[in-house]
Amino acid sequence: MLKHLLVVASLLLVAGPVWAQGENEMPQDYRGRVRAPELEGGRGWLNTDRPLTIAGLRGKVVLLDFWTYGCINCIHIIPDLKRLEAKYPNELVVIGVHSAKFANEKETDNIRRIILRYELEHPVVNDADFAIWQAYAVRAWPTRYLIDPAGYVIGRSEGEGGYEALDKLIGDTITEFRQRGQLNEQPLKLALERAKIGDLPLAFPGKVLADAKSDRLFITDSNHNRIVIAKLDGTLIDVIGTGARGAQDGAFDKATFFRPQGLALDGDALYVADTENHLLRRVDLKARMVETVAGTGAQARSFDVAPGPARTVALSSPWDLQLVGRALYVAMAGVHQIWRYDLDSRQIAVFAGTGREAREDGTRTLAAFAQPSGLSTDGHKLYVADSEANIIRSITLDAPPQGVQPQPAETPIDRSTPRQFEVHNEDVPLADVNQVRTLAGGDLFEFGDKDGRGDDVRLQHPLGVLYADGALFIADTYNHKLKRLDPQTGAVKTFAGTGKPGQADGAQSSFYEPGGLSFAGGKLYVADTNNHAIRVVDAHTGETSTLMLRGLRPPEMSAEKLAETNAIAPNAEENKLAPQRLQKADDGALAINVDLPAGYHLNESAPQRAQVSIESGAEHVALAGDQRMLILKDVRLPLRVPLHARNTGAAELRIQLTLYYCRIDNTGTCRIKTLILRAPIAIVTDENAPREINARAQIK
Repeated sequence: MLKHLLVVASLLLVAGPVWAQGENEMPQDYRGRVRAPELEGGRGWLNTDRPLTIAGLRGKVVLLDFWTYGCINCIHIIPDLKRLEAKYPNELVVIGVHSAKFANEKETDNIRRIILRYELEHPVVNDADFAIWQAYAVRAWPTRYLIDPAGYVIGRSEGEGGYEALDKLIGDTITEFRQRGQLNEQPLKLALERAKIGDLPLAFPGKVLADAKSDRLFITDSNHNRIVIAKLDGTLIDVIGTGARGAQDGAFDKATFFRPQGLALDGDALYVADTENHLLRRVDLKARMVETVAGTGAQARSFDVAPGPARTVALSSPWDLQLVGRALYVAMAGVHQIWRYDLDSRQIAVFAGTGREAREDGTRTLAAFAQPSGLSTDGHKLYVADSEANIIRSITLDAPPQGVQPQPAETPIDRSTPRQFEVHNEDVPLADVNQVRTLAGGDLFEFGDKDGRGDDVRLQHPLGVLYADGALFIADTYNHKLKRLDPQTGAVKTFAGTGKPGQADGAQSSFYEPGGLSFAGGKLYVADTNNHAIRVVDAHTGETSTLMLRGLRPPEMSAEKLAETNAIAPNAEENKLAPQRLQKADDGALAINVDLPAGYHLNESAPQRAQVSIESGAEHVALAGDQRMLILKDVRLPLRVPLHARNTGAAELRIQLTLYYCRIDNTGTCRIKTLILRAPIAIVTDENAPREINARAQIK
């Protein structure tokens, strides 16, 4: 049904309202002519406590961003959206309309996690049934529509780019409607998803690298913007990076990254794909220093890149790395290509791919990829997890024998005829030199969850591939599985995972969007991204465990986030306790405790807090220091609060607890719960009455 919907990598001028790079403003002919359709038909809203409507946003400039979260071009739009939100905080409302490509992306809870991962702070509607997409006649991801404060469409753009023209159009529209007195500049109150969860030692780890020789495990702690180094048993060794976003070089405790992904190890040098900085970084593990070795910091906008000194060439979302000899191969997801960085000359160049987003086999110069996101090698071939094409590819690396000329470039494969899977032998024939071939999987819109052989296989957005023990292991990300591919026959079989998101260990294991794989000592190490965990899988039996990272803590919470957390009562639940008697005395107490779900504990690094107040009967009872309210931070349970019961009579206490509780292994999701307990008490002179009020609650 959606085969005609292609991700557009450049701005298109289409019939109807348009803004384009270089244009100053909308053609006046379009103003006031196209009423914006209502936002109806969504399956749920996120980052807001209620559905939003175009009518209800009258007086605001509204920007609709149609996206799907596996699309790299959509991810590239996010920085522009954040810039606009910061520039026009009270005049502009950005609404993400998530119209999913993949079945996995249709689930609201999965969209919630991507909102957390990319730190989106605008409302998002789950348009899984394409109702809003169709109402706006959208044709491509990403597409943006601009709506003026009167509710009329005044601009549309497909693809990346166009920030300057959009910024000017928004600014001009704000000025115009402010002069008319028709601009609503009251802030829109939102209920952000990030306020509903706590922080964990790892946050959306993207890739992992296990090195048996040095007993080290390197983890890209992507949303904490840092690299974690541990022993293979989980004992913490070191942390690289402060946790803040940035591209600062220097010592481990000063360097910064921005959502790093792939890793490659060359002795005591660790190479990092610093994805959202569009950089390659080199970490000197002995000197404990970080330096930038490739990229300018700007995103590459062209597929036709001239080879040159790596620091002068712009990159685009480098997602994974693989070292072969002195060549570092880069999965350049943002431009749908494989690049090669020479460690000695520090030159970088395109290695394979035209830049067109497609499944096209053939010579390296004619082949096309679709958001390559995982790399591995057997020393002779480079293996690629081509995520948006839902396939696994190989690129033969062997050079022709001395004195033999390479074969001429072949013509592109004709997709009008059925694709034929070819068995590849270890002895590479001359015709295979520098060839790109598809080993297994479907195509851009041919995805699913089906084992089999070659073209009959169906994967769903695989982000990781690993060559180990003569086989290829696949992180079939959106199917929440690990699969095993025989590179000789093209046969693919599910190896671990149920196909449903989860975090079960043992023989019947489950995963949640695994993204990275590595191998050491007969075990697979898996970056189980949405579980915020590293999983360890026996490469022969599939038996799975969750690695406990001992000694690792999340980065210090920023002052802004701490203030936000302290100002809200997330996931509140109110209960009234049974009435209790309290003996009249100055040395009474309130005992507070909470029973957590089995397998959970309070997060020691989170800002647990409590507020106790006298709601009624303040003439009969007081808190410590004769106060009517106490605010307690960094509380530990059980908690005791002094009570002074001075006069007989009735009173009521209000206890509010905001608690962060996590799995004992500190993975999965760290939840936040606000409990509000109302405790009615009767103060009596009976000497047999207790001197303690018990306030006990249970989180289910």
